[in-house]
Amino acid sequence: MFTVKIWGDRGSMPVPGPDTVIFGGNTSCLEIRCGKKLVIIDAGSGIRSLGDWIAKNDLKNGPIDADIFLTHTHWDHIMGFPMFTPIYIPGTTLRIHGPVNFEDETLEQIIGSQLSYRYWPVRQDELAAKIKYQSLKETQLDLGDGVIVKTKYLNHPVLCLGYRIEYEGKAMATAYDHEPFINLFPVDPKDPDYDPVIAEEGNKAATEENARVESFFHGADLLIHDTQYSAKEYRASKIGWGHSSFEHAINAANRAKVKHLLLFHHDPNRSDMELQELELFYKEKVKNKSSLKIDASREGQTFTLA
Repeated sequence: MFTVKIWGDRGSMPVPGPDTVIFGGNTSCLEIRCGKKLVIIDAGSGIRSLGDWIAKNDLKNGPIDADIFLTHTHWDHIMGFPMFTPIYIPGTTLRIHGPVNFEDETLEQIIGSQLSYRYWPVRQDELAAKIKYQSLKETQLDLGDGVIVKTKYLNHPVLCLGYRIEYEGKAMATAYDHEPFINLFPVDPKDPDYDPVIAEEGNKAATEENARVESFFHGADLLIHDTQYSAKEYRASKIGWGHSSFEHAINAANRAKVKHLLLFHHDPNRSDMELQELELFYKEKVKNKSSLKIDASREGQTFTLA
């Protein structure tokens, strides 16, 4: 059995309350089950509820053993780790993987800094779990039991990885936090810094990088893609913030022949009503034009890749 469950799908910060009941207010956390193998992507605030569920349901079958893959180390993607119940349970084994940025700190230091007395009452060296940290670049990992994890750098203000998990002939992939690559050089001939050769090279580089990302999730049975903004919002003031528009994600998924696209990393200011309207709008847009299935991510949803 290959399943994916959403425990958190909100971007930037948790937003609990009456306006986020349907789609959820917790930041990103995905639970992937490949047979008996447990894989978690991101440790946003949603990992707290996942940890409680694991302690209640998995612990009775033996010690907890899991791989946690962090897309990057921005606060909304790691903030739930101190409240992840399994780290306080003796016998727990965790392997935490993720990209390390240009700073001198290791992944262990970045995650562990949350577990210092200035932020939290329990220090990292006081945890009961056995935790191993692994820094990742673009690579392929064999987790055993037929589970393969592939990684791809995305476009975000810090190093950020997309993950592709393959198991029993099926694949799911993530592409968040991510925005499309664009030409960073002047393209207007009237610009005093315009250089036609450099402008062309910039266009070529952006096109190639976008193609590599689409190749990474090509043919995925489930793609969980950043859609924090509409195209209008993105063009107006969000370029360079590291997030995609609905339109970009849908077009990219369609070109890559993805089967099911999950709109993810909802803007914290987006209410349930707004998300419902956007979901319906984009579903209608592709209706009868593509075989691509589109849904807005909802906290608590489970998808079975069969």
